[in-house]
Amino acid sequence: MEMRSLFGVESETNIIKTPIAINPSRSPFIKERIEVLFEGDTLSEIVDQADQIELGETTFKVLYVKINDLDPSVKIGYWERRNIERDIGWKVQGLADVQNPDKIFGIVTLGGRWYLGNYIKSESVWLHHLKKPREYSTALSTRVARAIVNIAVPNPEGIKVIDPCCGIGTVLVEALSMGINIVGRDINPLVTDGSRENIAYFGLQGDVTTGPIADVTEKYDVAIIDMPYNLYTHATPEDQLSILKHARSFAEKVIVVTIETMDDMIKEAGYEITDRCVAKKGNFLRQIVVCV
Repeated sequence: MEMRSLFGVESETNIIKTPIAINPSRSPFIKERIEVLFEGDTLSEIVDQADQIELGETTFKVLYVKINDLDPSVKIGYWERRNIERDIGWKVQGLADVQNPDKIFGIVTLGGRWYLGNYIKSESVWLHHLKKPREYSTALSTRVARAIVNIAVPNPEGIKVIDPCCGIGTVLVEALSMGINIVGRDINPLVTDGSRENIAYFGLQGDVTTGPIADVTEKYDVAIIDMPYNLYTHATPEDQLSILKHARSFAEKVIVVTIETMDDMIKEAGYEITDRCVAKKGNFLRQIVVCV
């Protein structure tokens, strides 16, 4: 679902070609990205084009990207990959350095064509957020929280977001670490204190207030609502419907995270469901529902 939100399409393989440039570190599911400089029907075409790269004193290396759509029967072996990297590297006008290069070029095949370009490796930022000063066992995992933020806000520019049931701030930490304009709120002062502590622990700055969702008056483009169900804050079905109805008054779009099906309630609140998926944490299942 994150792929559909970020790129507007869903690839049947583990590689996608798109004009949409996403920082791979935004997603816990994107490993790397190649910004295409050259492409061709054959590898020799790429080798011929590589001599157009002039780096001067800049060091570089060429990396064969193993994620591709090749059939397992025609997978390229280790030594062949090294030969491909060497053949392209000989053509690049610069200083080769396989240990600590200033620049990395990636070479990959997709759909029967070859592509060479600037290689960007993802950093698993969400892993740094696993250990927080304040935690509870039923909180969203940092990996799922980061994906939910991307589903909610595929293009952050000019977008205002609220997490009105923010709990200890798992979603807030992931969103703020991506530079997204988000605020948090919760009715329980114990968890808002914990949320502020967690945000500060990672060197981030974010606004977290204490109070009911009914008091939210400012307008937002998106609300991310992880329905309360834990020992700190629990919501009855009536409370849940009230949360959704209040969200409808200040948010054009809402991402609902719930452990139970709420389709009728979502529709009663005036939202239409446009996408959904299920996230697992052990035996614990959550539905992630996109509503507009």
